[in-house]
Parts: sequence; structure tokens; C-alpha cells
Amino acid sequence: MKIFFRNIHLYLSLAAGLVIAVVCFTGAALTFEKELNAWIYPERYHVQVGTQKASLDQMVAVVKGLKPEVKVSSVKVFNDPTRTIEIGYTDEKEKAGDKGAVGKEKENGSKTGEKGEQKGEKGKGKNGKVAYFNPYTGELIATSGQKTPFFQTMFGLHRWLLVQGPGKIVVGVSTIFFLFIIATGIVLWWPKNKKILKQRLTMKWDGGWKRLNHDLHLVIGFYTAIFLFAFAFTGLVWSFEWYHNAIYTLTGTTKELPEPPLSTVQEGAKPISFEQAYAIAKAEIPGASFYNLSAPKEADAALTVNLMPKEAAHERANTQLFLDQYSGNVLGKLALEDKNLGQRIRAAFYPIHVGSIGGLPGRIIAFISCIAGFTFPITGLILWLNRLKKEKKKSRKKTRKKAVLAGTNA
Repeated sequence: MKIFFRNIHLYLSLAAGLVIAVVCFTGAALTFEKELNAWIYPERYHVQVGTQKASLDQMVAVVKGLKPEVKVSSVKVFNDPTRTIEIGYTDEKEKAGDKGAVGKEKENGSKTGEKGEQKGEKGKGKNGKVAYFNPYTGELIATSGQKTPFFQTMFGLHRWLLVQGPGKIVVGVSTIFFLFIIATGIVLWWPKNKKILKQRLTMKWDGGWKRLNHDLHLVIGFYTAIFLFAFAFTGLVWSFEWYHNAIYTLTGTTKELPEPPLSTVQEGAKPISFEQAYAIAKAEIPGASFYNLSAPKEADAALTVNLMPKEAAHERANTQLFLDQYSGNVLGKLALEDKNLGQRIRAAFYPIHVGSIGGLPGRIIAFISCIAGFTFPITGLILWLNRLKKEKKKSRKKTRKKAVLAGTNA
């Protein structure tokens, strides 16, 4: 039976090993993207605490003054007093020149009504940019794209191997193979007795390079298997629509969220400012980690405030607050607990996938597991080549032995 599982493990690994290595390596690179960006560009994220804060509307006016074609899409204010203000915007001229390119690879939720993950993230497409402001002086510190070129490349490799469409399918199929590789790997790892169990749970660092390669594959593979399985299992939701839909089918729920409430259009009335909207949201739900205010796109649309309550279970356990864009009245609220079972499960997929559901320790585990996942196709290939070499030696010995016996009998 183990020969059967070994063959599945081997041939799926040979077929998908290179893609698995790329996806794991890029996954490790993306794990601490926020921290690395903050380390490389500290001025964009942190400032010295002042005594009085500047007006959000003044900062918005500065962004609008960058170019005539600039359109402000969101304002993100953090509860951390050392954090900068982030204003999302788009260059409508650039956007028009690149029409059709944006949105080719939308998150599955964006097509299915899972607005909880997309609201407040406007302007974060290909043409979306961010302006960073000092909240105390109102000074424009820097502007940048949503992702640096390095992390944009890592993301593109991780999701679709830089080839949108076919690349996403290749990544998805390879991820399915990876699930079977992990499962069969556990079967092959399973020891026959306690002595072998001890060997397969501990690294033998002084046993020569072949033994070290063996232990890196089997021992490290065992300790990281459950995490890599969870990352691969949740990652499939971004490759296949049918997989995404299965969450709702299995839970007997719907993926569509309630339609957001509408503003009451008042003739001649001006929309409330971002400053006013922020004050209303903060009074309604105080102490949130951040408040991301999204500008309404239509005259009757609500102004949406995407915020993270301090008691949130994970980074996608956000709450949406809907405000009348003219009067500022609170029209409604949508928290994670208001969503159905399928939507709550779907919201947990991303934090599980990146390890953030376990906080900093979870992301460290994710980073280590992904690095290990990158090495497994390499150590596995070496194990296979060594086995082939060993089998060839055995075959030659048998052939020589038969030749000797035949000569003796003659």
C-alpha cells in the first residue's frame, strides 16, 4: 500500500514541485510585507506625536491639488497616535488610459457580493495610489502605489505566476496536488515502531549530508504539514470560483450580502466632509484600530466607513458603518456577527491563509512553514535521485552475482 502512496507523492511532486516552490517562497516573502515596508519607509507610516491634529479635509484638498484628474477614494485614520493618515486616490486620466486592465483578477468576493472585504478598499486596484500625511502638521510626506514593485511581483507570482488567467489555474491545480502530496507524505512518514518515531521527530545534524537532507524533508515536513495544509486549503478560494461557492453550498447559506442603505438625496445639499464622517463614526463606535472612510460613488449612495473594532477576532472581522452622505445620519451597520455562517467562514480564510489569525506567532509559523515548503521539492528530488542511484547499485550487484553464479555452474 505504501508503494501506491509513494508513487502518488512522487509523481504529483514532480508535476507540481516547481510551482509549489515558487508559491511557498513568495508566500514567505509576503508574510511580513507590512512590517518590511514600515522598516524600509519608516517616514510613511510613523510620525512624532504632536499636541493638535490637522484637518482631514485640508489633507484631502492637498491630494486633489496634485493633479486635476485626481479623485480621492478613501481616507484611513488609525487609532495609533504615531500612525500617518493614508488617503487613497486614483488618477482618472491614467485610469481611462488603462481601462479594462483593472479588475481582471478580482477577488472572488468582489463578484459575489462579499462587500465586507472590498468596501473601504476602493482605489486599491492597479491605478490606486496612497498619499501619506502627518496627522499633526498636515504635511504630505510621500505618495506611492499600493504595493512596491518587489511585493507587486511577489503577489503576481504567488497568485498567477505573473500570467493572469492560465497562471491562476496552474497555481490552483498545483495547490490541489500539494494537498495530496501533504496527505500522502504523512502516510509515508508514519513510523512502524517507537524507535523509528523518535528518529522521525528529531533532526540528526551530525549524520552527514544525506541524513541531513532526509531529516529536512521528513522531520521538518511533519512539523509543518498541518500548517501548509491549512494555507493550501484556504488558498484555493482565490483560484476557483466553484471552490468559493462550495463554502456557501455546504453551509446552506448565501454569499450575497444585504444591499447597503441609500442616502436621501437633498436638492442643493452638500455632502458631509471626511472630517465630519470620521467624527460621527468615532462617536458611534469608539476605540476602533482604524476607520477607513470611502467616498460614495453615486449621488444616493451611503458613505461607508470600514472599521476594525478593538475586540475583532481577526483582521477580516471588520464592521461597516453606513452614513447618509448629506445629513451624516447613521443608516445601518454590518458587523461580522451579522453575517451568515458561510460569510463568516469565508471571512476567516484570508487570516488563516496568511497566519495572522494567530497574531505575530501565527505569522512567524506561516513564514517558517512557507520557507520549509520551498525546500521540500528540492530535498524530495534529492531523496528520489539518491534512491534511484541506490536501486541501480543493487541492480548491478544482482547482475554481477548472477553472472558469477552462471560462470560457477558452467
